[in-house]
Amino acid sequence: MKYKRTIGSTIFDVTNHTLMFMLMLITLYPIWYVLVASFSDSATLEYYTGLLVTPLGFSTEAYRAVMNNPKVWLGYKNTLIYVTTGTAVNIMMTSIGAYVLSRRKFFWKNIIMKGIIVTMYFGGGLIPTYLVMRNIGLYNNLWVMILPGAIGTWNLIIMRTSFMSIPYELEESAKLDGASDWTILFKIVLPLSLPVIAVMILYYGVGRWNGWFNAMIYLRDERKYPLQLILKSILIENQTAAMAAEEAGIEKNKVAETIKYATIMVATVPILMVYPFLQKYFVKGVMIGALKG
Repeated sequence: MKYKRTIGSTIFDVTNHTLMFMLMLITLYPIWYVLVASFSDSATLEYYTGLLVTPLGFSTEAYRAVMNNPKVWLGYKNTLIYVTTGTAVNIMMTSIGAYVLSRRKFFWKNIIMKGIIVTMYFGGGLIPTYLVMRNIGLYNNLWVMILPGAIGTWNLIIMRTSFMSIPYELEESAKLDGASDWTILFKIVLPLSLPVIAVMILYYGVGRWNGWFNAMIYLRDERKYPLQLILKSILIENQTAAMAAEEAGIEKNKVAETIKYATIMVATVPILMVYPFLQKYFVKGVMIGALKG
């Protein structure tokens, strides 16, 4: 049976596709601009105005300056440590918390859940938090980038809702066979929740990859700085000229403008490459976590 398209449906489809195409351009153009600018000639780019579609000249000097900067590689190493270790801690702690709060027979779950939700709207503030971190020995410690924020309230709610959608009969059957709560969590609940776990990995991983504020507040040793704090130094604190000056044979400030864009690409591309591997779980995981409260 063929469906006869009406003029109204045709107009809707054309309008919808046009708007989606424009939205795609608006979303992708800033990334394209940074990519093209990073390969442009710095002197030409500095005085160029308007849309940038192709490189103004072609130069890789900015990437050479970035790659030869030891701070960038040190920031990469630190960030990988913070992301891998921190995300593993996030998933572990959030899973345990969500599992406990999703159990039907846990008497205090509603009271505890309300207390957790309060933290979404109220916090102790920066100074009290700073004093706590200093007094418990986390100041200028690598663990200050991992332990604080081990559980995200919103992510806990999503994961808890996902766990609640798993049939309760599976838990009862496992307990009849002698399974403990740890066995139920790791052999039943988590394997059935892979989509929402993939979403949590993406949320936590991106958050930790882009994190720089805690490092700026709690870390004083530059050898412990994450990549994003190094990026902030280059983009905001005008260290591009110093990086350019360190490059043998490159005139000072010659590539200072394009170094900013090259640094952004170096810091952004790795996390962008992770998304395609988790994208197939993304929509399903979010929808599972939104079925019921």
